Amino acid sequence: MGSSYKFLLSIFLASCFISTIAMARPISYTNSTLVVRLKLDDEESSTACWDSLFQLHSCTSEVILFFLNGETYLGQSCCRAIRIIEHDCWPSMLGSLGFTSEEGDILRGYCDASNSTVSPPPHNTNAME
Repeated sequence: MGSSYKFLLSIFLASCFISTIAMARPISYTNSTLVVRLKLDDEESSTACWDSLFQLHSCTSEVILFFLNGETYLGQSCCRAIRIIEHDCWPSMLGSLGFTSEEGDILRGYCDASNSTVSPPPHNTNAME
């Protein structure tokens, strides 16, 4: 009885394994290749994207303080990197770096708004009265 039980168990496991292999779906490739998705096909955009990613890496502490301490300032270079990455390179990159979609939206919105605000002209102390 024990050997027939092992035999039936072996047959059952083998059939499960074979059906799993048969049901596996083939990998579907999209039209975009890894080169295109990583922006490596155009040297100019590739350089801007990768430079911005390294700039974002260097301002990580700034971004963390932005969320943890409620600090409402990000430097121009940090915002520039966020704008380039989000608008021109990899829109889902912030999510890949561990930010939630809400945090990514906040960063993008803050940096887009700070880009559109124009600072007032400097006060001229030598103006003739």
